[in-house]
Amino acid sequence: MKKIFPIIVVLITLSLIGIIYIQINWILTMVENKQEELHHKLVDAANFVGQELVQQRSGATKIIRLRPPGAGWRPADPFSMEILRPQPIAEKFSVEEINDKLKKAFNTLGLKNTHYEFSISSDLGPSNLTFRTPELQSKDFLRAIEDTVHNLSAFMPLEAPEDTYGNSIIPDELLIIVVPEFKSIVLGEMRMMIIGAIFFTLVIIAAFYVTVNALLRQKKLSEIKNDFINNMTHEFKTPLATISLAVDALRNEKVIQDRSKSEYFTGIIKEENRRMNKQVETILQASLLDRQEQQLNRKPLHAHVIIQEAMENFHLQLEGKGGHSELQLNAKNDLLKADEVHFMNIITNLIDNAVKYSKENPFIRITTHSTTKSLIIRIEDNGIGMNKETQRRIFEKFYRAHTGNLHNVKGFGLGLSYVKTIVEAHDGKIKVDSLPGKGTTFTLEIPLKEDEE
Repeated sequence: MKKIFPIIVVLITLSLIGIIYIQINWILTMVENKQEELHHKLVDAANFVGQELVQQRSGATKIIRLRPPGAGWRPADPFSMEILRPQPIAEKFSVEEINDKLKKAFNTLGLKNTHYEFSISSDLGPSNLTFRTPELQSKDFLRAIEDTVHNLSAFMPLEAPEDTYGNSIIPDELLIIVVPEFKSIVLGEMRMMIIGAIFFTLVIIAAFYVTVNALLRQKKLSEIKNDFINNMTHEFKTPLATISLAVDALRNEKVIQDRSKSEYFTGIIKEENRRMNKQVETILQASLLDRQEQQLNRKPLHAHVIIQEAMENFHLQLEGKGGHSELQLNAKNDLLKADEVHFMNIITNLIDNAVKYSKENPFIRITTHSTTKSLIIRIEDNGIGMNKETQRRIFEKFYRAHTGNLHNVKGFGLGLSYVKTIVEAHDGKIKVDSLPGKGTTFTLEIPLKEDEE
């Protein structure tokens, strides 16, 4: 698992990076294609409207001179020439008329809701694709044409009519169409595809996270299982070795003949057997709790009585370590509806932890006070304490806190998991406050027995 896990993470990470890279390139390519498509449609619209304007321009497309230039020809009088001269498009059509034609062309090309600005100029620049002074323009054309980064333009030269000798009768004109913020139009058309690409990329990232998280949990469970097996082996190995030694001693002739010694070794076997049964019972109890098959025999009981009895059971252990305890049972109401056996186990487990994880001269203080609905029990010690990481995981099944230089702490890591489960089964709460080297405080909040009318 240790070797496979990094490989899986690396492979999935590379795959995710590759997919995201391909998605980004695909989106950029699609945006470029859409921009090119929009530009072609804009040019087509300009060509379509430009040709229509040229065809509808009044006047003949050719003006016939009365005499050839070498035959003493003289220009016609100005009045006649003015009558025969066709009107420029900028004079022939109004802004509204050209706008209607453009709107029709845009609708035909699938650009129905596309905003645009336009102008017609008769003063072309050197390249015939620029303009200097528009003679006819829409409202915001000048502002739109200045922004060449965000706006897309199309130019359509409008050919002026010529006389029979190929000379332009009126100046050439230029139709310019500008689409402001064309990139937003392109992105708007691709909105659903982009949202879909982002959504499915996020789904892949979420799947990656769930997979890695599951692998980490599996790895942690594997470590917990190994720790549990090691602890269980140690817990069973010691009493089995003691029983084996006691049995060997009982076979000795001197022990057989001495009744007091026989009873002594028999007592050792019985005590170690009881100890092993207790360990097995703890594991079975944890299994029942895990399957939620544990039944609580809830009945009225006084918590102070249970606390005093549990504390008395540890009196000799505390004295052996040079420690002492203090009870401040100040709760005015300590009547609970709880399972006596399990409630005793809760208090016993918490006191046992305080003793096991203590330094020299341990001190344990248990205080109580009551609210209108709950009994608050605080169990404080001056032990080795816990860091933040341990406090977050202390109620996990099989988890055991690191004890530093303390090597006499035994158990399966089921005690606090059991305590939390039983407290919650009584509709209560438990929390822990601790500082490394300063000690630990467990706070229980158990609902009081409700008055029965």
